[in-house]
Amino acid sequence: MPFGILNNVSALQAEGALSSTQSSLSTTLQQLSTGMRINSGANDPAGLAIANGLSANIAALNQSIQNANDGVGNLQVADGALSQVTSLLNTAVTIATEASTGTVSSSQRDSLNAEYQQILLEINRIGTSTEYNGTSVFSAATTSIYLSDANANSTIASTVGALSTTTLALVGGTLAGTDGTAAQTALAAIDAAVQTVANDRGTIGASVNRLQDAAAVMSTQVQNLTAAENNIMAADIPSAVSDLSRLSVLSQTGMAALSQANAQQQSILKLLG
Repeated sequence: MPFGILNNVSALQAEGALSSTQSSLSTTLQQLSTGMRINSGANDPAGLAIANGLSANIAALNQSIQNANDGVGNLQVADGALSQVTSLLNTAVTIATEASTGTVSSSQRDSLNAEYQQILLEINRIGTSTEYNGTSVFSAATTSIYLSDANANSTIASTVGALSTTTLALVGGTLAGTDGTAAQTALAAIDAAVQTVANDRGTIGASVNRLQDAAAVMSTQVQNLTAAENNIMAADIPSAVSDLSRLSVLSQTGMAALSQANAQQQSILKLLG
């Protein structure tokens, strides 16, 4: 091998090795500081693409869980209101039964009917004023709960239905009269309304259970996808610490080697002395 000054091959080799070591050392330090194995597309292009897709799925699932919980909240508000309606109807049953007997006078039936009419007005008020997030709960329109995992979309539909004395077939009912005939007729309608409300609450309960089941399934999906994303993105800290020690030593020896390679050419000056 010629001993010349045209090219310092040893220095070039040492510089290349040192540059590679410094690049790896920088990557390792970044992994340790962020806790992530992939900090840019250059670290692992395919892994980053997969992780970003998983992240989108997780975000969509988390919002879908919230959508389902909002749907549950809407239905629970309706169920709570219907519970109050049931209480009102039970009171109506009591006073209608009282008004149906022949030992009650007409004036007493008028008083009982006045109370009954107030119950009907309150049922109508509940039907029109009960809201969730600014929207009427008791509506004939179907509420669609949108669920997505960013790849597949679905909806769970629920219908609470309108609530009024009309929908409960209580319009025109009265407990007044000289005998208990009208009250008995009203009592039959009230009993039917009690059953209607009970059926509605059962339907709402089934919808609540379905939404809660869907939210539970999506929560499990979030856990599994988060674990998968973590396996791709998270740095192996023990391995990174080991690499840091190794690369730090290589960096120091590389600098020493480069210094030595540069010093070798200085010895040529001795030939000119």
